[in-house]
Amino acid sequence: MISACQCCAQSFLRTISREKPTDTAGGYYYYIKDSSFALMPAGTCKGVMLLPVYNYELSEYTVTGVRIREPRNYVTVAATAKKPFLVIHGNVMYDFYYQSNSDTPYIEKEIYQHTVQTTLDITVRDQYPLHLSFSTSQSNSSLLRDITGMNFRYSSRDLKNSILQKAAAWDDGRLKQRGELDLMKLKLNQKWDSLYRMKAWFSTPSQVQRLIEARERELYGVKDIKVRELPQKFPLPLKGGLRDYQPKFPVKDSSVQLIAREYEARKTKIDSLEKEIAILEQRYGKALEKLGLQKESLAKVLTQKMSIRELTDRLEAMNLPDSVLPRGYKPLLALRSAGIGRTMIDYSELTAKYISIIGVQAEFNPSWYFAFGSGAVDYRFRDFVVNTGRSRQYLNIIRGGYGMRDGSNLILSYYTGKKQAYNFNTGTDPDIIVPDNRIMGVSLEGRWQLDKNNFIVGEVAKSSLPQHERLNHGVVGSMLEMKEHSNQAYSLSAGSFIPATGTRITGMYKMMGANFQSFSLYASGSSQTGWTMKVDQPFFRQQLTVSASVRKNAFTSIFESASYMSNTVFKSIQATFRRRHWPVVTVGYFPSLQLIKTGEDKFMENMFYTMVGTASHFYQYRGVSMNTMLSATKFYNRQSDSSFVYFNSTNLVMQHSVFLGRLTLNGSASLASNHDYRLYGGDGNALYKVRQWLDVGGGLKYSYQTVYNLRQLGYSANLRVEVPKVGEIMLMADQGFVPGTDRRLVPNKTGRVTYTRIF
Repeated sequence: MISACQCCAQSFLRTISREKPTDTAGGYYYYIKDSSFALMPAGTCKGVMLLPVYNYELSEYTVTGVRIREPRNYVTVAATAKKPFLVIHGNVMYDFYYQSNSDTPYIEKEIYQHTVQTTLDITVRDQYPLHLSFSTSQSNSSLLRDITGMNFRYSSRDLKNSILQKAAAWDDGRLKQRGELDLMKLKLNQKWDSLYRMKAWFSTPSQVQRLIEARERELYGVKDIKVRELPQKFPLPLKGGLRDYQPKFPVKDSSVQLIAREYEARKTKIDSLEKEIAILEQRYGKALEKLGLQKESLAKVLTQKMSIRELTDRLEAMNLPDSVLPRGYKPLLALRSAGIGRTMIDYSELTAKYISIIGVQAEFNPSWYFAFGSGAVDYRFRDFVVNTGRSRQYLNIIRGGYGMRDGSNLILSYYTGKKQAYNFNTGTDPDIIVPDNRIMGVSLEGRWQLDKNNFIVGEVAKSSLPQHERLNHGVVGSMLEMKEHSNQAYSLSAGSFIPATGTRITGMYKMMGANFQSFSLYASGSSQTGWTMKVDQPFFRQQLTVSASVRKNAFTSIFESASYMSNTVFKSIQATFRRRHWPVVTVGYFPSLQLIKTGEDKFMENMFYTMVGTASHFYQYRGVSMNTMLSATKFYNRQSDSSFVYFNSTNLVMQHSVFLGRLTLNGSASLASNHDYRLYGGDGNALYKVRQWLDVGGGLKYSYQTVYNLRQLGYSANLRVEVPKVGEIMLMADQGFVPGTDRRLVPNKTGRVTYTRIF
């Protein structure tokens, strides 16, 4: 800031809009464009005000004895925006659901459930991705558990995706090799410019005129030719014309010959320049191709199975900038995953596979492998549906070995904890004594990656004995008893992909002793063998895909009856046909299951086969978009297999949608029948987008049941409102009908309120 008297400053403010500087009595001021100035009076004014002076360079000159300074051209360098330490994106959701009657084998009324869920994607310093999720669910239903969980995790997969996203938006100018490429391109452009100018020189009007005049001088034997001295009729002395004409006065090094030599010299330069350009273009093309391959290979490098040391070496060889590769990326890429809270343990077939715990877990895999997990066993994927009491269970596991988890490796595992392996269907009966549930075991797993398309995995394991088999041995002693073989298990799995036919084959075989215990298996009390095989085969250029599988003794649920399953092989097959402008058709035949309540806190599963077929087609008719879907389902169950009234039924459904701009019309018709009844249904509804932030819809539904000749009418209504800076609110109300006793349909009212905010 520079001080100036108030009167002079006000005078200056009135004159800054003038083109040329204005002098003041006894002094001068600086005239700077864009209202950035400083006034320097030479008077004796006492009043002083401050005027801003900005960073600039001044050029000084004198006008009528007054020194004037004006700013030179100044380029302001914009300050680099400071990136925030944390960037958080995600969503939050609240859902309230109400149901007057349950559509299950259990009779429950007036059921409600509250769910709060949030998912946050956190980026630290714009380079390190983290993930936080929280959910809680509470219900008054006896079937659904109240569950609250939080998970905070890191995954090297998220880091790789972040690197790929940055590479996709990568500025070529930041590449270290780009400077050399730019110089090569500039030099090549200069050479092309010179070549164009040299070629254009031959056809310029001045050169054409020069050549004509030289030939005329040589033809007429004169040094200078004037137009008025030329003959009126041009003589043609020879049949061949000018090309065979010999001048009257041959002159050594005539003008034509000099021009011809000049032309030849320039043509020689052009040929040399064209060769030089060809060489430069070849070099530039190779450099550009190398750059393109480098950027393309980054995705391949990050997704290819290799050791972290090899991966980091290849990344370093690419000379990637710091904006793409974050600081400390080597150990972060080696850390496959780390989580705290509700997290998943998925290690091996005979130790712990798909186990949800509340605790911690981590996997570290540079060229060697280390992993651990510890926490309370909460539930497996489907166990949480049943709200039944079970004794507390916990899991501790540690693994170490050499090699890549997804490549060739050799890994030793040790696990311990508590698991309710037996008496899981006793519930909370106080008269039943629950045995000691402590288990312990070790396993050795090896994976051989034969090539990129084929692998084999083998595992052997030995566990502690159950309490009733330990006798005088403790948990550790029973595991280390070498003469005991009933607590051993073996598994072998393989996978193969045949590129020529697109065939993918996976399979697994395992043998389990009667007393073997682990967190992946549910003890049956008898020696068992289990196996699975699956084949995926595309046909007709990927238009038809067929998937088939068979399995025996998979033991994926604690409610499965082990003795019943021991000699049963379940088969499934599914085919999907996709072709452009054709309907998408899917047909499948596979086993299904139903959970049956046999008593207080006691459950079992019944399995039966189901055939499903669907056809869906999106098309346009007279400029109107439409979608039609047909679905057929056949249940091959018996009344003894199911507590549902409508067993062994066939269900047909047809749905049709018409999209008319803001208005969407939906209609459906259905049929469900078996040898005792037929149930017909139909409904129609409309959804109208009133505004971008407002949707309103409603409809009617009709049911007709043949057993009691009942006709029933229901309704549905929904509303969606999006409030700026608040979120989206959805309301739904529905009255339908569910199976009841005596083959009747009973009314069922449902309602839902959902709030969602994305940020």
